[in-house]
Amino acid sequence: MKLRISLELYLKRLLVGGIERVYELGRNFRNEGIDRDHNPEFTMLEAYQAYGDYTTMMELSEVLVRESARAVSPVMDRGDTLTIPWRDTEIDLAPPFRHLTMLDAVSSATGEEIGLDRTDLPAIAERHGVPVDNAWGPGKLVVELFEKLVEDTIVEPTFICDFPREVSPLARPHRSNPELTEHFDLVIGGLELVTAFSELTDPLEQRAKLELQQQLKAAGVEETHPLDEDFLRALEHGMPPAGGLGLGIDRLLMLLTDAPSLRDLIMFPSQRPEAAE
Repeated sequence: MKLRISLELYLKRLLVGGIERVYELGRNFRNEGIDRDHNPEFTMLEAYQAYGDYTTMMELSEVLVRESARAVSPVMDRGDTLTIPWRDTEIDLAPPFRHLTMLDAVSSATGEEIGLDRTDLPAIAERHGVPVDNAWGPGKLVVELFEKLVEDTIVEPTFICDFPREVSPLARPHRSNPELTEHFDLVIGGLELVTAFSELTDPLEQRAKLELQQQLKAAGVEETHPLDEDFLRALEHGMPPAGGLGLGIDRLLMLLTDAPSLRDLIMFPSQRPEAAE
């Protein structure tokens, strides 16, 4: 028995088995620390659609967030605006959500053109106070720059698109730039709310990417994806092109209720053991 870190590889097996649209609401367990926006046990909605891609998942993400807000939150619908209160401001959920590539977002934050071919990315990170691990490649460095300099500043709904291949082992290579993947995060109110891909279906490339994750883990990188032989065997039988998304239910509730912390929304959250008498 084990606690799963994701619903993803199980649901993709169902796509291989011929179920072309599938979703699940379920618990995930990750030992990644606790803060206002993270908890080791959390609830996810994951959905997969055969013959879709990450643009299909963008459309689905917008509908899910907007209709959830209408259903449970004190939404103010004034013509072409649809706003919810958040901290000391309001967030407009009316369509369309903004689209921004990760490289453009980091370039704007650093004031210089950022590309994966730059050899001075560690120096750029150091100038901006972003800690660097020597095991990180350029893709991981770009993501760290984004998370430390940009993510918290994004208030209005924004699709951050086209992640480096190094950090997206389950996503399909981008159709116009092989250094990137068709991967987006939907960020609202500084929260990463949705992650979605055009799914990688090539079993040989998927094996190579997961084996690279194991090499990174051996080099000391903590957040890596485990190697799943059963999933790779399923891919060898053939998985249709697909889009998939994961939406954090606890974070969505945090956004819609303007709650200060995830722990206000998780029933029976993890606790420290009581001191022995």
